[in-house]
Amino acid sequence: MPQYRRVLDIYQGYNYKKDKQTPVGFITKMKLAGTDLTADQTCKDPTNPKNDLKVVAVLSDVLWETGVTDAVYFSGQISVINRQNVASLVINDLTSVEVVYQFSVYDYDPVAKKYFLAFHSNATDMNGILEKRGDELNVTVADDASTEVQSPINYAFQTGVKPQPSAQTLHIATADQKPVAKSWGLAVG
Repeated sequence: MPQYRRVLDIYQGYNYKKDKQTPVGFITKMKLAGTDLTADQTCKDPTNPKNDLKVVAVLSDVLWETGVTDAVYFSGQISVINRQNVASLVINDLTSVEVVYQFSVYDYDPVAKKYFLAFHSNATDMNGILEKRGDELNVTVADDASTEVQSPINYAFQTGVKPQPSAQTLHIATADQKPVAKSWGLAVG
């Protein structure tokens, strides 16, 4: 089965340069186990660099095996405040494992000569649950600040999210104007 995987450019995500065409991605909204993470980092929209995006995380990696019940895996950088919130969740016994999130991954189309949305939630809330690995929930955050981008201070964050039992749609594109909608989650009943 095909998979969607992109290693994303953290530096370009934080410090957009118009002459650089590397893939970037962002989590733009996330509620993790009942805790809202704040969209408190400002980055440029690669499709329109005059506009700012408020983001929860600047992504370094995204993976989805494209199966309807497969988890979506995110790795990225979050702010100090969000790190504190995630770290608190990690050390506590969670009563809720629900995740609500929105994200956008951008790639560059050399034929159209512009960035396009390559993998995204279409500005729609995705409803998932934290993936479990054995007895542990798949969510981690670093204790030490990242050194790749030093300002703003940011911390490595990683999670895997499986779909809630409802029909949802994730969007993938291989180039500008080449979108595909794929099911994520099964409707129950």
